[in-house]
Amino acid sequence: MPDPDVTLAAIERARERIADRVRCTPILHNETLDTLLGAHLSFKCECLQQTGAFKARGAVNAVFSLSDDRLRAGVVTHSSGNHGAAVAYAARLRGVPATVVMPTNSSAAKFDAVRDLGARILTCEPTLTAREARAAQFVAETGAAFVHPYDDPDVIAGQGTLALELLQQQPDLDWVLVPVGGGGLLSGVATAVKALRPQIRVIGVEPARADDAARSFRLGSLVPYQVPDTIADGLRGALSERTLAIIRQRVDEIVTVSEQGIVAAMRTLWERLKVTVEASSAVPFAALLEAPPAMREAICGRRVGIVLTGGNVDLKTLPWS
Repeated sequence: MPDPDVTLAAIERARERIADRVRCTPILHNETLDTLLGAHLSFKCECLQQTGAFKARGAVNAVFSLSDDRLRAGVVTHSSGNHGAAVAYAARLRGVPATVVMPTNSSAAKFDAVRDLGARILTCEPTLTAREARAAQFVAETGAAFVHPYDDPDVIAGQGTLALELLQQQPDLDWVLVPVGGGGLLSGVATAVKALRPQIRVIGVEPARADDAARSFRLGSLVPYQVPDTIADGLRGALSERTLAIIRQRVDEIVTVSEQGIVAAMRTLWERLKVTVEASSAVPFAALLEAPPAMREAICGRRVGIVLTGGNVDLKTLPWS
């Protein structure tokens, strides 16, 4: 397993690079939810970020880190939607073309978001292998620069800027809960948090039906990829050697949640916080709603940061309608 190659200094440089190109997103609080969980909850609303998700941070940092020569043929990525829209947004800011490989089971809202930002879309079968193969083929044919959704130090550093903001807005946190799919966000957040506030517990959360990160974390090596079956479409990726190395060194624990818990958490956030969050975004809050007694006791009276990663929802297919 490689040594982690993302540092606090890289995250701070990323913050300077993307400062005028992404939003500083707000934190929301809700007394009802605090009472329900017996803790002080701070929701970091990346659902209000440019392109509707935290992915704008990493994509902008990665695209603006590339030289003009490297970008002569534009950029390409693969994504279920949010990273694709972020790369399209970053490419538009940089003035270069973008192509996004998307699985056929991506939501209509995410297809529309990528298309509206001016990117070309190539579809593929809904497997990670198919996504990677189609993107690699496009790179070979065109020479476009590939921006990986998470296995890229510049992408990870960009995602870590979220934690710098969070700790400035809420410096007294005890816990931070972050969704994990491919691990780019969790890697960046954990790197920044542990460098600045090592006493904070950083917890990754993923669907039980897409639990490769939890199993890899426990095992200490990547588990074989299996096609996940979860409503949290943004978390269907798999860890890389890089993200696993960072997570194993800097994350305290990874827990899993049920599909029913994800839907309940998503609906509660819509109703109580009055913000539109997608299923993937609701996963860390689901961990609190489904917390076993030991975890409930551990968070009692604590200050807990919860990252709401995105809000790109197909309103025609809400899971409770």
